Amino acid sequence: MTGNSFGKLFKITTFGESHGKAVGVIIDGCPSGLEINESDIQREVDKRKPGQSIIATERREEDKIEIMSGIFEGRTTGTPIAIIVKNTDADSSKYENIKEIFRPGHADFTFFKKFGIRDFRGGGRASARETVARVAAGAVAKKIISKEGIKITGHVIQIHNIKAKKFEPEEIEKNNVKCADSNAAKQMEQAILNAKAKADSVGGLIEIKIENVPAGLGEPIFDKLDALIAQSIMSIPAVKGIEIGRGFDTINLFGSENNDGMSFEKNKIKFKSNNAGGILGGISNGNTIIVRFAVKPTSSIKKPQNTIDSKGNEKTIKIEGRHDPCIAPRAVPVGEAMIALVLADALLIQKTRSV
Repeated sequence: MTGNSFGKLFKITTFGESHGKAVGVIIDGCPSGLEINESDIQREVDKRKPGQSIIATERREEDKIEIMSGIFEGRTTGTPIAIIVKNTDADSSKYENIKEIFRPGHADFTFFKKFGIRDFRGGGRASARETVARVAAGAVAKKIISKEGIKITGHVIQIHNIKAKKFEPEEIEKNNVKCADSNAAKQMEQAILNAKAKADSVGGLIEIKIENVPAGLGEPIFDKLDALIAQSIMSIPAVKGIEIGRGFDTINLFGSENNDGMSFEKNKIKFKSNNAGGILGGISNGNTIIVRFAVKPTSSIKKPQNTIDSKGNEKTIKIEGRHDPCIAPRAVPVGEAMIALVLADALLIQKTRSV
C-alpha cells in the first residue's frame, strides 16, 4: 500500500490499525544529536489520548509510547527512529454484526473498492487511531523547529454554530474542547453533549498559529509551503476544508485591502497586515502563519442511517461502540504535529541551499 509516508528529508512512515496490536511510526532523516526523551514525546501524545473527558470516546487507551530505536541516552543517533503505541482497550465485538455493511461517512466502501478487502474493526487503517503515530513523530519535529524559536499554537475556534470570540492561549488546556475562549468553551461542550444525547455528532473549526517562522522556507511551484501544509492537514481523517490567512474571505476584499503593505522599521521588515497568512508565493515571509481547517461531524453515530452491504443489499445501520461525538478537540494536536513535520522538513531542505 502506498501513501503511508510523508516528507522528503525528514520522512515519516506510519503503520498499524485501530484494533490491531499496535500503531507506530518510523522517522527517517532526523539529524543526530537532537536532545529528546520519552517524556517529550509522551507529553504530546497525551494531548490526543482518548477517554480524557465526558465529550470524548469512552475507549481507554494508555497510549504509552515505546521508543524502539534511533534514540540513545537522550539524543538522536541519526538512524531511523521507531516508536510504537500498543492498543490495549480495543473492543471488536461491536463490529462483528456490521462487518459486511458499509458505514455512511466512513472509508469502508472506498477501501473495499480499492483493495477488495478491509479490516472492518473500528475502521482499520482508515481510523483516526492512526494519528497517534503522527503526533509522536510531530513531537520530534517540534524539537527541531523549537531550536529556531518556532512556536505552534492550535485551538478550536468553532463547534457546530458556537464561535470563540476571544483568544486567551492560557485557556486552551484548561477546558475539554481546547478553546482559547473560556465562555465559548462551556457552550461548545454543551453543544457536543446535546448532540451526543440525540445519538448524533457535531463538527468544528480549528485554528493553528505558527510564530517566529523565518522567511524563506518553502519551495516554488509544486512544493510551496502552503501546498505542503494543505496536503498535511487534508491527510488528517475527517478534515474537509482548509484555509490560510484570510482564506475564503479574501473574495470579499479589493486588492488594495488584501495586499499586506510593507515597511522597514528598526532594521526589520514589517507587514501592515497578515491577510496572506505568513506565506507569499509558497515561501514563508516571516509573518505569523495562520491555518484553519474544518473537521466534519463524527461519522459513527447511533442514529439509524440508510446504507448497503458488500452485496448491494439495502440496510439500515445504527453504529454501536465507543466514538467521539466531536472529533475537533482531539484533532488539535494532530494538526499541530502535521505542521511541525512540514516545517522540520522545510528547515532541513533550506539548510541544503547554502554552503
